[in-house]
Amino acid sequence: MATKESAGQQPPRWSPSRKGGIVLLAIAALILLAAAWSWPSIQGYARVGTAYSAHIVCSCRYIGGRDMESCATDLEDGMGMITLSEDTEKQRIYASVPFVEQAIAEKRGDYGCVVLNDTEVEALE
Repeated sequence: MATKESAGQQPPRWSPSRKGGIVLLAIAALILLAAAWSWPSIQGYARVGTAYSAHIVCSCRYIGGRDMESCATDLEDGMGMITLSEDTEKQRIYASVPFVEQAIAEKRGDYGCVVLNDTEVEALE
């Protein structure tokens, strides 16, 4: 039963700042959902990209005799997330996408540069 006091009251309205916060939260949730859904693809591309980079830079550096900066220019466009480092003593190149994937290539005599498999990488640690 409506009383005189309750009949004239309007339902509370959402403020613009609260609506904006909910919209931002919904967008963030959609981004996280998309990232989770495509995580296997991201890992796959990172695995291939790091192995490719390690092999190409290892060959350039230890077979071609060029410096790291010059060798990094041999990589394809769009590989900017891959970081490269080297161990000159062991003639190894480390390529990684931070927090996702890492690959190591080393020069092995007449075989040239070889990308290490998971068992070989674990033996290094």
